[in-house]
Amino acid sequence: MRAIVVTDEAAGTAGMTLAERPEPPAAINDVVVEVHASGYVATELEWPSTWTDRADRGRAPSIPGHELAGVVTALGYGTTGLSVGQRVFGLADWHRDGTLADYVAIEARNLAPLPGDVDFTVGASLPISGLTAWQGLFQHGRVQAGQSVLVHGAAGAVGSMVTQLAHEAGAYVIGTGRAADHQKALDFGAQEFVDLANDSLEDVGGVDLVFDVIGGDIQRRSAALIKTGGTLVSVVGPVEARPADGLAVDFVVEADRTQLSEIVQRVRDGRLRTNIGTVATLEDAVAAFNPTERSKGKTIIRLRP
Repeated sequence: MRAIVVTDEAAGTAGMTLAERPEPPAAINDVVVEVHASGYVATELEWPSTWTDRADRGRAPSIPGHELAGVVTALGYGTTGLSVGQRVFGLADWHRDGTLADYVAIEARNLAPLPGDVDFTVGASLPISGLTAWQGLFQHGRVQAGQSVLVHGAAGAVGSMVTQLAHEAGAYVIGTGRAADHQKALDFGAQEFVDLANDSLEDVGGVDLVFDVIGGDIQRRSAALIKTGGTLVSVVGPVEARPADGLAVDFVVEADRTQLSEIVQRVRDGRLRTNIGTVATLEDAVAAFNPTERSKGKTIIRLRP
């Protein structure tokens, strides 16, 4: 099968190549999926799990990519809940070869059915962004109607999902980003926008929840805005700044079939829009991962027409 492989951590995306790799078998509780579309996160090559397995043994050359939409072609022993020929989407294990390939072996529990009226490109754009937003808001942030939510990167792949889900939950959403993101953030449901380069973040005042995708100084300044009993939720590693009288939570997104089904249903009925930027073929994937200008949404690799 065709696959994008990486062999040198120091080389980054410059070390990516398109190669031939053997098709994966279906182990116990696995399915094999013919990948139609795959999502990619720009920071993947910095993740330890891209280069080592759970026992800390090197596993290069590795196949990156962890989001997929495709069709089940084989079932491993003991697999239940899915069938050959079924359309699926989901989130692959961090420590195994990923989805930038014609086929991927993946635990069945990490997949959800993809309805026939949802395009594979859309399906592949949902797992990381959608699950990160869902888990950060509802599991860790416990957002409630009437609360105020500050969403950093509100026009980005994750931030736009957070903005929409928070708005649907009845929260008052304040988005942040660059000046060029202003209208896009409002279109996704933010009631206010803060240009981080030109506006004062402190003018926002107190908020109940901050959803942080930036870290550093922005995280520290945001922590000071948390109201008593509020929460700072971060997806950029261990939280360095903690609210004076609130919670700070950092988390790694996990696959969840029920949540994926909730997310895709919202896409179907128009309550949730994806934020897709570049769509490229597998042959053009390396160039897509080394853009000459800022990406304005999720990068998706389409493996089949």
